Amino acid sequence: MSKIEELIAELCPEGVKYKSLGEVCLPTSNVDWKKENGRYQYIDLSSVERETGTISATETISSDTAPSRAQKIVKTDDVIFGTTRPTLKRYCFIPKDYDGQICSTGYCVLRANKNVVIPSFIFHIVGASSFSNYVEVNQKGSAYPAISDIEVKRFRFPLPPLPVQQEIVRILDNFTELTTELTTELTARKKQYEYYRDELLTFEDDIQLKTLGKLCGTITTGRLNANAMVQGGKYPFFTCDSTPFRIDEYAFDTTAIIVSGNGSQVGHINYYEGKFNAYQRTYVLSDFLGVNKAYLYFYLKAHLRKYIIVHSKKGSVPYITMPMLQNFKVPIPADEKQEQVITILKRFDALCNDLTSGLPAEIEARKKQYEYYRDKLLTFKEASA
Repeated sequence: MSKIEELIAELCPEGVKYKSLGEVCLPTSNVDWKKENGRYQYIDLSSVERETGTISATETISSDTAPSRAQKIVKTDDVIFGTTRPTLKRYCFIPKDYDGQICSTGYCVLRANKNVVIPSFIFHIVGASSFSNYVEVNQKGSAYPAISDIEVKRFRFPLPPLPVQQEIVRILDNFTELTTELTTELTARKKQYEYYRDELLTFEDDIQLKTLGKLCGTITTGRLNANAMVQGGKYPFFTCDSTPFRIDEYAFDTTAIIVSGNGSQVGHINYYEGKFNAYQRTYVLSDFLGVNKAYLYFYLKAHLRKYIIVHSKKGSVPYITMPMLQNFKVPIPADEKQEQVITILKRFDALCNDLTSGLPAEIEARKKQYEYYRDKLLTFKEASA
């Protein structure tokens, strides 16, 4: 018998009580700008990685520069869950370095009452399939779906005794730590790949340059709103998020380079062959002329985003325009050189990005393993009143 089985047999053999998140979380507070004159770090929705739940960047704000949605003060061990467009699944566990910072009202802040629940236990609960299904049912709005804080805190879940929670957290944290280690190694490999890619794609000044407008017979955009995705859809649906969603109808059936046209992922590039659909702010490049499509993909991956950052329109959300893409210049070496670049970079790319081999495959396997045991360990019979 495992330790977790022994604890359950000893402490809750007849099942456990179910509680709502609201019952086990403490009140939180908003910043009072009238009383505060300092500067704060602001955790926006776009600063949290959808896949890893880590905070990738924060913005320094003051009472004069703060967005209207900068409201909620977070503390160490808080769990924040993205209630705006929740299908994007943004949630994270607040580490001590972010104590006292401010997050968007697009988050529900869950502050554990540590007398009854371990903060990490809430973090794993919010990631579980049962919570995801609850959100799907209770979110409202078609153009910009959201779930209210009140509805989030109504979610009921099994609350075993603290020693059982502790053992569950220990097991699940071991899975996530292993995934983190693999992800760190993958990050180092990607930096190595980017270095060699940039070296290979740097040419003499006298090489022929052509614009994307000349190299692509078609540069167009998708037609759909970003929320048109369908769970388990038949075709990829490319938005301005780095990872494609799914959809049941396709608008394109071609080989294409797809460029995110706005938001925090502006300039992100995907390559796809076959049937797919796209968001109206996503650019689709196809019908390539006088250039190897794989070479063009690798060159754009290396250089287009830097060009976009310099030339993008800087409103509340950065975005690119059709002329910016059409006028972007690409060096065109001889066909043999293009093939040489492609051969080398495909090997690096597979090592860093191929979900069927190498580190990405191992990370994906560890994630699935974690998800399986998370849902299994967080399932309990409900004790009779």
